[in-house]
Amino acid sequence: MTKAIGMVELNSIAKGIETADIMFKSGDVEILISKPICPGKFMILITGDVGAVKSSVEKGIENAKNYFIDSLILPKVHPQVLESINYSTKIEKYNALGILEFYSIATAITAADAVAKTSQVQLMELRLGVGIGGKSFLTFTGDVSSIREGIEIGAKIGEENGMLVCKSIIPSPSPEIFEFLI
Repeated sequence: MTKAIGMVELNSIAKGIETADIMFKSGDVEILISKPICPGKFMILITGDVGAVKSSVEKGIENAKNYFIDSLILPKVHPQVLESINYSTKIEKYNALGILEFYSIATAITAADAVAKTSQVQLMELRLGVGIGGKSFLTFTGDVSSIREGIEIGAKIGEENGMLVCKSIIPSPSPEIFEFLI
């Protein structure tokens, strides 16, 4: 069974640690990531059954109060999303390259899920706010038409909420560029 994921992003590290504790204690969820991110923000990413994730995220938002930035709940997250967050993606063939950059971590995760579910691409990496000023980016590979489709889908999500920074398609990247991406 595909699990749900949920995330709460805060602009306080202290309140983030407290909120992570409350979220973990609130139900049958597993914390995937609970750590400070740039610039002085805190991210909590959890997984579990949809009901438990929803309840945990709601309690996290409630506790975060004025320190709340963003959140998400994705019920049936695509397995590639978790692989790309954990840097455990195994790419068999590199092809064209798609890159989406966002101001929001929640938007990047939501876009990655939509891209994976609707395009014939392989997610490579989903970098979430660490060492990049709190931004996030997604890289994925596939044939050029699939990359274009993925870029359109992911960019639309970021455009709708004002969180898209940049989008890029490299139809024929040099093989060396992939060495730096995973």
